[in-house]
Amino acid sequence: MRNKLICTLIVVSFAFGAFAQRSDGTTKSLVNADKEFAESAVKNGVKSAFHSYSANDAIVFRPNPVNAKTYYATQQNDKNLVWAPSYARVARSGDWGFTTGGFTLEGDQKVYGQYVSVWKAINGKWELVIDLGAEHNKPLHPVAENFIEPTEYYKPKFNGEKQIAAGKDILFTTERTLNATLKSYGMGAFGGFLNHDARIIFPGYEPIIGKDKAIAFYYNMVSKMTLKTTQADKASGGDLAYTYGIATIDYKTDLRESFNYVFIYERQKDHNWNLIQQIYTPAER
Repeated sequence: MRNKLICTLIVVSFAFGAFAQRSDGTTKSLVNADKEFAESAVKNGVKSAFHSYSANDAIVFRPNPVNAKTYYATQQNDKNLVWAPSYARVARSGDWGFTTGGFTLEGDQKVYGQYVSVWKAINGKWELVIDLGAEHNKPLHPVAENFIEPTEYYKPKFNGEKQIAAGKDILFTTERTLNATLKSYGMGAFGGFLNHDARIIFPGYEPIIGKDKAIAFYYNMVSKMTLKTTQADKASGGDLAYTYGIATIDYKTDLRESFNYVFIYERQKDHNWNLIQQIYTPAER
């Protein structure tokens, strides 16, 4: 009887582990995966959680981009990091999505911040492919949860290497255009690229939500910005995409800093790509 009970527990534990990150193409399933990821970090340790939930080629910014499993292989398995998603989107193809929310890091001094995680559905489960965060002071304004489900579902019958390469070229071109426009027109250039509900995460600031607030933020703080795109990728459904790279920012206070960035884009009905999420974290040179 005791052996049977042990076997039953093993089977149940295996089943939970195998299906905890299951993707069914919904934002709900992605949010559940992120929450389970966070629970695993508290229960089993951050190192263990990242090893279990990260894709083999996942990138984390600590502070510069590095393979997630390579990075965490040398870290202690601390249980001092807590986070929860407050905003999430999944592409209409159900194979790609992102989550963002607040985190706290316990230590001699408690650290607060915001993170963005990009996920892909690989072999039927959600796996982390990009993760980065930016610190700020203890938050004064709670961020309302907003988990947006796809309005339609579409999976292309065929998405070969040429189609994937062409999709990436479009994103590189979009960001080159944004960079050129920033050089010509200053921070007002973002007005033509930001979605009405765009969100910015920037070190030292709580989330900036909404196009008007985002433009005001850039106008008030930044004199110049130059973008150098490192990589780009998009969902197979063609509606969501991301880029990451280096942003060199000249402040209006005559100070220059370099940041790693991840930008998330949404394709519009006119086939242009608008920014819906931006996050910056200091780059180490």
